[in-house]
Amino acid sequence: MDNKPFTDKVRVTVKAGNGGDGMNSFKAYKGKPACGPDGGDGGDGGSVFILADRNMHDLLAYRFTSKYFAENGERGGSNLCSGKRGGDVILKVPCGTLVRDFETGKIVCDVFEHGEKICLLEGGRGGKGNARFTTARRHAPNFAQKGTLTKPHILILEMKVIADVGLVGFPNVGKSTLLSKISAAKPKIADYHFTTLSPNLGVVQYYDDTFVAADIPGLIEGAAQGAGLGHDFLRHIERTRMLVHVLDMSGMEGRDPLDDFEKINAELRAYSEKLASLPMLVAANKCDCFGAEENLKRFRKKYGKKYDILPLAALKGEGTDALVKACFERLKTLPSQERIPADEDFLLEDGSDLDFEIYRDENGAYTLVGGLIDMLCRNVVMNNPDSMSYFQRVLKKRGVFRALSEAGCKDGDTVVIGETEFEFYQ
Repeated sequence: MDNKPFTDKVRVTVKAGNGGDGMNSFKAYKGKPACGPDGGDGGDGGSVFILADRNMHDLLAYRFTSKYFAENGERGGSNLCSGKRGGDVILKVPCGTLVRDFETGKIVCDVFEHGEKICLLEGGRGGKGNARFTTARRHAPNFAQKGTLTKPHILILEMKVIADVGLVGFPNVGKSTLLSKISAAKPKIADYHFTTLSPNLGVVQYYDDTFVAADIPGLIEGAAQGAGLGHDFLRHIERTRMLVHVLDMSGMEGRDPLDDFEKINAELRAYSEKLASLPMLVAANKCDCFGAEENLKRFRKKYGKKYDILPLAALKGEGTDALVKACFERLKTLPSQERIPADEDFLLEDGSDLDFEIYRDENGAYTLVGGLIDMLCRNVVMNNPDSMSYFQRVLKKRGVFRALSEAGCKDGDTVVIGETEFEFYQ
């Protein structure tokens, strides 16, 4: 017996690699100490990808290892040698895995088809070496660009089973037995509640066509609010195209099948109106047991005009062919499964934002902070005239001078950028 825990929802931390720094170096030969800049570019950082793999059936691989960081790009070298690009990280997940941002809960992507590979985070860009900054007027730039820094993100990976038909119903009504009879699946079958602790998939053959059926465990009264196992597994029928409601028509456990039917439908409505609106067939199971005939008559009288009701005895295999045919005929009229769309207004940030903020301390100095300031502090060499000229151009282009004036900064006031203080002049 397979005792591995079923894992269908995990939290992981991912981070793209930082870009490598550009090199600041000059050629030097014997007797010629400075023959021009030859600093190479830094390598790009590795990216983070997610890949759908049909051979994976749950997210157990991420249960004990939760951090996945791509490699940083290497620093550029002398003699115009570029740094090596950082290695990527690829997260393999089952088909039908939804990726959400942990902080906002927004959908990043839906990894739907086998072999689908999506880039979650791009690696940081490598910095340019000093050879890149040579111009007709600047022959010996004594500065290089730093690589772009990235930041970690926390993601939720949420597996949603991809199946055409979802088998729902109270525990011990025969869902697993039915799946074993109509497909080659071998779910655990026993005469006690919650025998099935994870969704089981089976491919059902109908002449030259097939469809996928899923046995969804754990639905009881209160499932939508977390009772039983329903809160954990109701998500797995969100993708199904239709439902087969399996009922114990004999009522041998002291339950009324009509009451069971209403309770499960109420749980589906409470969890999602979409689930409640899915087409449904009723599999009236255990019709070979005492009391089933009378209950079936009562059920047909109340629901016969609204639902297709198919009597069967799953343990003996009786009536299963008619159920498979009915499912296939209904599926032909239904649209195919659809990918869950990502939130259009949301993208994972790569950490290269160029915003800034201005604060005034108790001494009256204006302090600048933010992504733009961090980038300048990494790239600017304060004692180099060319680098300082670039520094001033960026501050003007990004509106920093204008923002300082609007904040009340006047000529002669102190401005703090990183670890350096300046006197402000327009």
